[in-house]
Amino acid sequence: MKIGELARITGTPIETIRYYERSGVLPEAPRTEGNYRVYTDAHAERLSFARHCRSLDMTLAEIRMLLQFKDAPQTHCGAVNALLDQHIGQVAQRIRELRQLEKQLKGLREQCQTAQDAAHCGILSGLTQAARHPHKH
Repeated sequence: MKIGELARITGTPIETIRYYERSGVLPEAPRTEGNYRVYTDAHAERLSFARHCRSLDMTLAEIRMLLQFKDAPQTHCGAVNALLDQHIGQVAQRIRELRQLEKQLKGLREQCQTAQDAAHCGILSGLTQAARHPHKH
């Protein structure tokens, strides 16, 4: 199949497919005499796997590592477990950071309880103050 068909069946933009090829997530597809890339079902499966991993917020480095294990099914998967444990830890850290962000935003929102002219908006004043002193929040 050509790149357009691969894009259609996997729901992946063509530029993303090309990026995955450049980054080593997808192997380069062989080309026809007319210089068109020819993709196989294996490309589609690998692309779908990578896209699912990205939906779990995994990095391309993590995906490449998982694909190495997928390509060598006889190897021990302890490193896969460790990778996922590390990723879970990163997600937990992001959740803590997002909770802190939510707290800051709620605090900012409390600075303007009623709609008024922008010159007296507590939110805009709070943002301006924070921009002047970025390390005080």
